[in-house]
Amino acid sequence: MERHNSRYDNRSVLNTDAFDKRRFREIFEMSSALQKVRGEGALPMFDLLLSDIWASLYKMKPEIIEHVDSALKVNKSLMERIMADESFVSFRSFTRLDDLLSAIGTVKFGEKTNEWLVEQVKENEHLHKQIQEILEMHKQLRQHDWQEKTTNGSHVSEENITEMITEFEKKLQQTLDNNSDHFSHTLEQAFQETMQVKEGLRSLFGGIRAGSGDVELRKVPFRDQLILAEKIASDKKMKEIADWAGRFKQVARKKQKAPYKEAMDRSGVTLGNDIERLLPIELGLYMHPTTKKDFLRRFVEGQTMIFEQKGREVLGKGPIILCLDQSGSMRSLDSQAKGFTLALMSVARRQKRDFCLILFSTRTQVFTYEKGKIKTSDIVNLARTFLSGGTDFALPLSESLRIITKSRFKQADVVFVADGEDMLQEPFLEEFNKKKKEKAFKVLSFLLGTSTNTVDQFSDIVVMVKDFEDDGSSIVFEI
Repeated sequence: MERHNSRYDNRSVLNTDAFDKRRFREIFEMSSALQKVRGEGALPMFDLLLSDIWASLYKMKPEIIEHVDSALKVNKSLMERIMADESFVSFRSFTRLDDLLSAIGTVKFGEKTNEWLVEQVKENEHLHKQIQEILEMHKQLRQHDWQEKTTNGSHVSEENITEMITEFEKKLQQTLDNNSDHFSHTLEQAFQETMQVKEGLRSLFGGIRAGSGDVELRKVPFRDQLILAEKIASDKKMKEIADWAGRFKQVARKKQKAPYKEAMDRSGVTLGNDIERLLPIELGLYMHPTTKKDFLRRFVEGQTMIFEQKGREVLGKGPIILCLDQSGSMRSLDSQAKGFTLALMSVARRQKRDFCLILFSTRTQVFTYEKGKIKTSDIVNLARTFLSGGTDFALPLSESLRIITKSRFKQADVVFVADGEDMLQEPFLEEFNKKKKEKAFKVLSFLLGTSTNTVDQFSDIVVMVKDFEDDGSSIVFEI
């Protein structure tokens, strides 16, 4: 439904104030999703209904006012039903004074309410006729400012439309009463979809530390949060990427949780004075009165027996370069791959390591993220990008060498991901391995295939996995 200016533009069925109205207008101007829902509204005053839904979610104590203009009676009936719903009452505990969640919730509640209205109108011929007549009257009133006549010659007045809206509101009340469970289910869907969008945002922006999602999200400008939220809500691919990013970040969190020294494996006995690694026999000597002094002397001198520990084999801790295969055969794993990329980038961000992404097939596309920081527009661009085509290993490896020559990417960790094989010329391999040694970088390769013949020739570590969800792929989050 087209936007119109009317005497009702600033009216509400709630106890809204100037701040509420101004803030909603600001958000409305930012939100293409709210504008779309408004345009699809089945009711003449649907834009005002959206404003009231937002206020009911955002305000600390929203209340429906007793007396409203006759043209807003339908909105009042809908808001009374929405605000009385059990799921809505529960949902408000999340949305109070939260601009973003209130905005997303308004979009979802607006969509679902409108879908319900359209469905009821289709099933009820009398409702359909009434709504069409009301829409036609509003169209004429907007064009002729309550003064002109309709095409059939009858005079359109405020009384005419008031009478029609009153009759429609009574019929709508009956419909709400008769379809109470269906309407409640519709609102519950809106609640669930809103929370899924918010969780998707946390997954995309959050780091690998528990609870970091909301903290990192608050650092993002509101407009960017809203843009990405609407992408997640409307784009299935973006939602899939967000889901995978969240899952892989949980894996990364477990891998990065313990300090390096706590992640060591016992591999023998040596001498030292690390209390946590003392052998049980030494603890027994400490507890016995006759041997306690001797134990303390040896402990001070670092001569007590402790477990020797051997750390896991890891890469450097320099910048990260991810070479990601985007040949045609990788399309089915693209959402996984993007989620995996964002999770690895969150490791780089936490450790303040520069991150370079090289997408490759028979061509390359390179993205550099300083200290692992990625902007909203970059996330959207990454989700939309897929090169397709064949596979050429030499292209990303050559690009890696070029990038490593830059001062900020010296001693980088290169992660190479591909789902197939390729032939590399011997001179190329010799030169690459020579440069690898000179520049002091290492290559960790993930092969989603059946043969490691080629990657073995330029990799320090090769891991065979069936997809990114395979347990073997989690080793990358230890780098």
